[in-house]
Amino acid sequence: MSTSDRKRATNADIEALTENVVGQIIDGELIALPRATARHNRLVVKLLGVLLPAFDDALGNIGGWIFLSKTELHLGDDVLVPDIVGWRGSEPAEIDEPFLTIAPDFICEVLSPSTAEIARRRKLPIYAKAGIGHAWLLDPEAESFEVFRRAGEGWAVACAWSADARLRAEPFESIEIDLGKLWPNRP
Repeated sequence: MSTSDRKRATNADIEALTENVVGQIIDGELIALPRATARHNRLVVKLLGVLLPAFDDALGNIGGWIFLSKTELHLGDDVLVPDIVGWRGSEPAEIDEPFLTIAPDFICEVLSPSTAEIARRRKLPIYAKAGIGHAWLLDPEAESFEVFRRAGEGWAVACAWSADARLRAEPFESIEIDLGKLWPNRP
C-alpha cells in the first residue's frame, strides 16, 4: 500500500508512542526507533564539546552559532529529530516551543545500525529540500565522518574521513576535530 493510500501520520501518533522510542514522520509515515544508547549520546556530547566553545558560548558572544541537541524539527509535513542542529546568528524565535519549524543551517546525525539507512535515504533529501546548508553523518561503527554541502535540491559530498583523522569540516573549518577522540569504542 502506498503512503497516499494509508492514513498520514500526525503529531498525535508521535505523542501516543511509549517513552522508550523516538517518533519521526517521514513522507507521511510514522517511524518509531528506540531511544539512542548512552554510548551514542556520549558521542553527541563529545562533538558538542568541540563545537560549543568555539561557536556558541550560550550567551551569543562568540562564533555566531546556536546549537541544540535532539530537537524535534517540523519541516513541512515531516517531523525529524537530528542529533545536533545549529543556526547561524540568533536563537530561533520558537526556542520555548516543544518543536521548531525554522530550518537550521546545520544538522548532524550520528548513525546506528537501525538509523543509518533512514538518515541517508530518507532524511537527507528532506533536509536539502528544507534549505539546510550542511549535514554531517557520523558512523561510530565504521568510524567514518561524512560532510555534505547542499547543492541545488540535493547534496554534494564535501569530504569524508575515517578512523583517526584530524580534520577541518564545513561549515566549522576554523577548528580542528580529532576523530580518534570522538569514537565511543576507544579507551
